[in-house]
Amino acid sequence: MPLYEYEHVENIKGRCGGTFTLRRPLDAPELKVCPACRKPVKKLLSTFNTPKYCKPFSLSQANDAGFTVLKKESKGEYSVHKPKRNTPGT
Repeated sequence: MPLYEYEHVENIKGRCGGTFTLRRPLDAPELKVCPACRKPVKKLLSTFNTPKYCKPFSLSQANDAGFTVLKKESKGEYSVHKPKRNTPGT
């Protein structure tokens, strides 16, 4: 589940004020009020984590994962590329 950052819309003094972070499911409705004090909140735009290095897919791996691999034939023309398979015994 992703982490979401929220900020109180009103300037609230005391324990419940400023920003807070919640772990919520992707399909959960947008949070409109603070769960603790029931005051209005807004979702902040925050950073996200991505892998530092991703190994590129080979054509056969992309095909196995369900992607359609296209091969450029000429300017503006593409055809479906079907990678050759190494079959045992051939």
